[in-house]
This record gives sequence, structure tokens and C-alpha cells, in this order.
Amino acid sequence: MRDYINAKSIAGIDELKIDVNKAKPAMLVEVDRKKAGELGIGTMQVGQQLRNAVFGAKAGIYKEDGEDYDIYVRFNQDDKYKTSAIFEQRITFRDQASGQIREIPISAVAKKKNNSGFSAIKHDKVKRVVLLYSALAPGGNATAIVNQIQKEMENFPSLPATVDVDYTGEIEEQNKQQSFLIGAFFTGLALIFFILIFQFNSVSKPGIIMLAIFLSLIGVFGGIVATGDSFVIMMTMMGIISLAGIVVNNGVVLLDYTQLLIDRKKVEKGLEEDQYLETSDLKNAIIKGGKARLRPVLLTAITTILGLIPLATGLNINFFTLVNDFNANIYFGGDNVIFWGPLALTVIYGLLVATFLTLIVVPALFFIVTKCKMWLRKKFSGKKVVELNDEMAMQIDK
Repeated sequence: MRDYINAKSIAGIDELKIDVNKAKPAMLVEVDRKKAGELGIGTMQVGQQLRNAVFGAKAGIYKEDGEDYDIYVRFNQDDKYKTSAIFEQRITFRDQASGQIREIPISAVAKKKNNSGFSAIKHDKVKRVVLLYSALAPGGNATAIVNQIQKEMENFPSLPATVDVDYTGEIEEQNKQQSFLIGAFFTGLALIFFILIFQFNSVSKPGIIMLAIFLSLIGVFGGIVATGDSFVIMMTMMGIISLAGIVVNNGVVLLDYTQLLIDRKKVEKGLEEDQYLETSDLKNAIIKGGKARLRPVLLTAITTILGLIPLATGLNINFFTLVNDFNANIYFGGDNVIFWGPLALTVIYGLLVATFLTLIVVPALFFIVTKCKMWLRKKFSGKKVVELNDEMAMQIDK
């Protein structure tokens, strides 16, 4: 698999390495089970004797000045690397025939054979795993590299059915962050939706604002595609969550004031709360509300965008040297822009579209939804929608 990926010459891979060496020199010990069984020696006893010789056996604990030190008994440094000394050591057992204690060398019941094997056997959730990894080359994008490797691995020949290929490392952390942030995004939208329902005592107005949030994502992804920026999972998603709050605020300001104008017009016309204005009055109230809230919405967008430009471009000013030496040491870039830049750019791209949506699409949707409500009420409730023009209102007053 490593040779296959190397043959594809995928850009951004520094050097593919494997965490297990399958050609590590090893010694295989084979116990003559029949002979050992006749003598009453178990394979575990043989293995434990060899292990104690090389790694040692804990004999006790030495205490000094309140510190505990483990005491291990093993072969000395020279003998523990000599196979002759290890296999000639005596193993003690009780003879089953006579009941006497006897000693024989380990070589009498075990044979050694030199071979090669794996340097380690690693497990993950009880399954054996081998890790194939690489560092990123300068300028490499982990997400793009993993996506290309996944595409190439679809044509990997002779992959055994018992072998599963999984992708971990940085891409695994990104997937965890993405799952968490997507969950936080939709949880936040649900809470906002229910709060707006209680505020407006309606479902349609919160629905219009929620739709504006999703439409504002056009600006986010459109800006990323147009500029060729990377989609950074954590910071871009945080920017989208922040953008949702701004869009909701502008939408609430606009619809709340528009509804206030409609309610005032109803009082002026002498209509009940559940009655609707005529189309011309409704349209005029929406236009008047849009004009009145044009400046607040634009100021919110402009000030937010201007405030995020230094963060997006990495503008740095040294105020300490500016005060002392009258030298601000202004420069662009640095480590901060790598981390915070995607968040700032996400909000900027989204606001450019969200501002248009708030001023144009939201009032238009509000007008369409209100007209649909008037039509549905007229059609299914059997009641006429009360629409009064100025002349009829004057006649009623008289």
C-alpha cells in the first residue's frame, strides 16, 4: 500500500512511513510439548523462565527516604545477550513419577530458531492495526491530500476483505470538530427559532429569518470559491455561527418595526387584530419599514466588515513603540491571520450577501407570506378579508 501511494506521486506528502517494522530480527522458541508434558513442565513455565532471565523478575521493594524502588533479579549484562547462557540455565520442576525435585536445562525441552518478525503488534479496539503516516510538505493541505488518497485507494488492487482502511490523524480531528460545530450550529438555530416564535407570536416571521440565514451561506461558500481560500473546519464554522447571529439581529429589527407600522395602520383603520390590511397599505408599510431600517442594517454590516478587515488581513500595529518611539511598525501577515483569518473572511463574505437579503429578500418574503395568509383565510375559513381604502374608511367614520 505504501509503494502504491508513493507511485501516485501525490503532492503534499513529505515521506510515507510505517510504524511497524516487519523485518526485525527475532528468535523463535519452540517447546517440545510432548517431552515437556512427560516431565510435567508447562510451556508457561518455560516462557516465564526465559522472560525472567532477560527482563528480570520482581523480588521485592527497597525503601529509602520515603521512596520505593522495585528490586528485579535477572541475568547480568553480559550473560543476558548470550543464547547459550540463557538456554543452559536450569529449570526446576517436580518429577511426576518419583515426586522428587529435578532440574534440567531449558535446551532439553525447547529449541531456538532465528527469524524475522514484526517490531510490534499494535491493537485498536481489539483489532490489529498498522499505521501508515507522513508529515505535510510545505504548503500542503491535509484535507485535499486525504481526499486524493481516498480517490486513489478506490483502485487499489487485491485489498483483502479482512483488511479495513481508515483515515486518522488531522483529518480525524477535523471530522470530530465538524460534527461538533454542525451540531452546535443547528442547536443554536433551533433555540433562536423558538425564541423568535415567542417574540413574534408567529411561525412565519421566524421562518423567514431562518431562511435568510441559510441563504446567507451562499455568500460564504461563494466567497471561498471565488477567492480560492481554504475551508478551515473549525474557524469557518465558527464564522458561520457568528454570521447567523448578525443575520437574525438585522432580520428581527426590520420585521419588528414593519409589524409595528402594520399594527399602527390597523388601529388607524379601525381593524381587529386578526384582520389584514389591503394590499396597497401592506406594501406601503413594508416599504416604509425598509426605508426606516436601511441605515441601521447598513451601519451594522459596514462597521462589522471594517472591524474584521484588520483581522482578515493580519494588520499589526505595535502601540508600545508607537507611543515611545513614534514608530508603529505596521505590517501585514503573521501567525494570527492564519488562525483568525478564515473566521473573519467567512463573516465578511456572508455579510455582503446577508445585507442584501435582509433589505430585499426578507421584506419580499414577508409580503408574499402575508398575501398567502390572506388567500388561505379567504378560501378555507369562509371569511372575507377586510380591505378598506381611504374613502370607505371616511364613510364609516361619518
